[in-house]
Amino acid sequence: MIKHHFFLASILILFTLPAVALEKPEYEVLYQDGKIEYRLYQPYIVAQTNVSVEDEYNGASNEGFRRLFKYITGANNTDIDIAMTAPVQMNMDNAGEKIAMTAPVQQKSNGDFLQVAFMLPSKFNMDTAPTPTDERVFIREIPGRIMAVIRYSGRWTDRNRAKYEKRLRENLQSHGIDTVSGAETAAYNPPFTPPFLRRNEIMLEVREHPSN
Repeated sequence: MIKHHFFLASILILFTLPAVALEKPEYEVLYQDGKIEYRLYQPYIVAQTNVSVEDEYNGASNEGFRRLFKYITGANNTDIDIAMTAPVQMNMDNAGEKIAMTAPVQQKSNGDFLQVAFMLPSKFNMDTAPTPTDERVFIREIPGRIMAVIRYSGRWTDRNRAKYEKRLRENLQSHGIDTVSGAETAAYNPPFTPPFLRRNEIMLEVREHPSN
């Protein structure tokens, strides 16, 4: 079985701005139950790459970050910097324009491939987003959706992921809510951020929220 690690590659050292200063996906909190929020996200555009996982998750994660970072720093068909966004999102489930960084970066694995995605700044759409020069990187739109989210601080470890994913799933079960897909992870801070100051999230897509 492939372990769901939260290792964030050294590329994230380039998150030199505080997470609060980075553009993030827009959402509305529909319902809150303690530390768990049910959020309605607006559609947004991502640059995504799928990396073969095989037996080494961390290596696949690093490779995904490298591909996407090259895209936002020049491996595309334009000549403008693309701002960074936040967070880094990793979805877990069995000559160029420099693009501003956003947060998070997302990752998702279907057991064979790890899907790693950077959200593009909101000024871009499917028609205006720079075209990647690496055929392994592609642009797609994430549709509006409802996400159940639990936030926590600490290290990006498999133990923490399992712990908080379990709590999130227990909350959904208590409300009789089914998930649409597997867990996604979101990391808003660079790896040099002290663990107690980090913002990490586990996210599960759902069709409804408890107050429905």
